Amino acid sequence: MSAKFSDHAKGLALTAFGGLTLTVDIPLIRLANGDHWSILFMRTGTTLIAALVIWAIWRFFSPKAPQLIPGRAGLAVAALYGLGSIVFITAVYNTSTANLVFILAFNTMFAALLSWVFLKERPRPATLIAMLFMVFGVLIIVGDSVGTGQMFGNVMALLSTLCIAGAITITRASGKDMGFTSLVGVVFPFAVAVLMVSKTGVNVAAPWWIILNGAVVMPIAFFCLANGPKYISGPEVAMFYLLETILAPVWIWMIFAEAPSRNSMIGGTILIVTLVVHSLWQLRDGRRRRAALAVRHPA
Repeated sequence: MSAKFSDHAKGLALTAFGGLTLTVDIPLIRLANGDHWSILFMRTGTTLIAALVIWAIWRFFSPKAPQLIPGRAGLAVAALYGLGSIVFITAVYNTSTANLVFILAFNTMFAALLSWVFLKERPRPATLIAMLFMVFGVLIIVGDSVGTGQMFGNVMALLSTLCIAGAITITRASGKDMGFTSLVGVVFPFAVAVLMVSKTGVNVAAPWWIILNGAVVMPIAFFCLANGPKYISGPEVAMFYLLETILAPVWIWMIFAEAPSRNSMIGGTILIVTLVVHSLWQLRDGRRRRAALAVRHPA
């Protein structure tokens, strides 16, 4: 039983570090100041190179290096992360940062729904109530963009969230190490970006920011987050994506003085409060269950 709890603690620490690292992703994309396809080309290209170099070094020193793509489940996870990368960058350029990160917070609810449908991990009533509040919050944010150019970006943000939740669910179901799978999955968006920039050329004003993002930030963040489902549940992993929801708008406000709209703030506040309350409830419930198990099975 202690080994199980140790694995859970390891999963929490791993995903927390990955989620914290991910919070600088959007600010670095904005600082690079390039067009949609050029940013995607450089971000995915540097991520792919970094992942392959790290994997080759690991493989050289240890025969136990994880597979790049472990079977069919790995292919599905790679495809979802690849598609998610394309729609995420599309969302960055078609909606506000606040809208984007608030909508990405819906990841935890998508993960809970997919786990319920495909893994038969039925959410508890408190989780279902939290889902309803989150749907309400997202509707406020999306409703604010009806009739504006941001609706398309908001839809792309929702699709990105669904892709990530799907990848988390498949990883959880397979129990396999998908740390590198999430990184080499960028080969698909990289190929698409290569095709597009071959026609328009690469246009990035400050490429060093996006190189830092792709070569350092993304490998660390997604390796940690993609390995999380080995140790903790899908909804728990998705919770750590919320660090980006909370901190990315702060970085954007500090760097670019970009303030969110009133409806974005209202909807985002509903999302964050709901998720914080739900997370605290999960932690309290988890401690209560562990205490009950300890009494039932004394050492």
